[in-house]
Amino acid sequence: MSAQANINAEQKAGDVTVHDEGLSKRDEATIGVAEEHSLSLWHVVRHNKRIVWWCFFFSMSAIGWGFDAQVNGAMISVPAFRAQFGYTFNGAPTLAASWQAAFNSCSSVGQFFGGFFCSWLADRFGRRLALLAGLILVTGGIFGEIFANTNAEFLIGKLILGIGLGFYLTVGPLYCSEISPVVLRGISTAGVNFAIVIGQLLSNAAIKGFGGRSDTWAYKGPFSLQFIFVATLAAGLPFAPESPWYYVRKNRIDDAINALQSLYGPDVNVGPKLAIIVKTVDEDMELTRTAKWVHCFQGTNLLRTVISMGVFACQHLTGIVFVLGFSTYFFELAGLSDSDAFSLGVGVTSCGVVGNLISWSVVNTLGRRKTFISGMIAMTIVLFLIGIMDVIPTSAAKWVQASLTVLYALFYQMSIGAIAFAVLGETSSASLRAKTIGLATATQSVFGTVMNVVVPYLVNPDKANLKGKVGFIFGGLSAMATVWSFFYVPELKGRTFDEIDYMFQSKVNPRVMGSYTFADQE
Repeated sequence: MSAQANINAEQKAGDVTVHDEGLSKRDEATIGVAEEHSLSLWHVVRHNKRIVWWCFFFSMSAIGWGFDAQVNGAMISVPAFRAQFGYTFNGAPTLAASWQAAFNSCSSVGQFFGGFFCSWLADRFGRRLALLAGLILVTGGIFGEIFANTNAEFLIGKLILGIGLGFYLTVGPLYCSEISPVVLRGISTAGVNFAIVIGQLLSNAAIKGFGGRSDTWAYKGPFSLQFIFVATLAAGLPFAPESPWYYVRKNRIDDAINALQSLYGPDVNVGPKLAIIVKTVDEDMELTRTAKWVHCFQGTNLLRTVISMGVFACQHLTGIVFVLGFSTYFFELAGLSDSDAFSLGVGVTSCGVVGNLISWSVVNTLGRRKTFISGMIAMTIVLFLIGIMDVIPTSAAKWVQASLTVLYALFYQMSIGAIAFAVLGETSSASLRAKTIGLATATQSVFGTVMNVVVPYLVNPDKANLKGKVGFIFGGLSAMATVWSFFYVPELKGRTFDEIDYMFQSKVNPRVMGSYTFADQE
């Protein structure tokens, strides 16, 4: 780190920061780093309840994303939905694979553009206004889903909804990573995935509760429940403090102090905490003032972007859309009754909730890298076993296959499902964080679009009809993604953003970042 950068940081913080007499701003930043490293999780939970609450609040925005992601595939299992938007095939209502692909991928296409739009709004007007814009878009999309009578109308509603959901998936990890103390950061960003899983569980429960109806409320009912998530976020948003990182980047230091006081309490000296933010931002001061999308792919930022996008590509290469997104429909195709399929769908997402709760423990014990790679290996094995079970023509094999799907949900949510958000929140640089998270959202959307187009053609009875044999395809893709993760997924547990910046700028190999020491840093 350059001496000039430190001087700039000290001068900027020196104008307004509340601090103890006799301390330089560099000393304050050093004290702030020491405070961060000395905090325990229990101390944060007991004494920083406001931070815990607002991390929870913003991460819970992803419930809507999880609900939609699951309802996309699960809705195909609802006969009334297939009857409204499909046709009769062999005496049963069937939704054409082309429309399945369109409905499922349209939301992902919207999320692609929503992530970029949200990043721009979040950097220009703040994280709170970006979430508000997402709520407005989601509201319009839900109305479109409910009142659609034709396939084209439903498609437009899904597109608008998808744009708003792109905001959810971008703002959550962005805000949580910025306001969390180091010891809470992994859990709070993993909390975004917990919200997704809760949304998926509620979606499957809604499908089970409404899906047996013969009227249009069999599918309108689950869609209407999304208004609950919107109303909850809208009620709390006016009281949420803005991210102090946003204010510092806008040179609104007084506002940054007020935001920190709102988060930590009026009696806490936030000078050292502000000094860390100012120092980190000022060390990248030139890029902070002129940050553009192209900078995400230049210099050391390229590696950070590749890692941030790559962990979400891994999620799709392990077959998340196939195994979880289409789980209920997959169970029906495997020969299970509608009732058993709905129940198992709820069981899959319930197991995912348990897995995500486990991830909160392992993210701060085993760390990011070990958990991510172990999960990749485990899911690769499960995928191949799903394929093998489909070759065995017995009823017992069908239930083993269903059990493997539940096991997959457990492994996925306790490893890469949650850890990807932690890696994303930590790897992105301060000046490009909103843009990098936007690119990760776009990656999620692109892969989601491709998978939602391809999977129906692979599993549908009127197309390839591969059913569980698709496990062989995703098993191979997952094996390749596992190799990539070994070389590129870093261990950033317990590191401040300033320390993370230094390691990337010094071109430390991601594989050894967890054991890297800063003895020779200065």
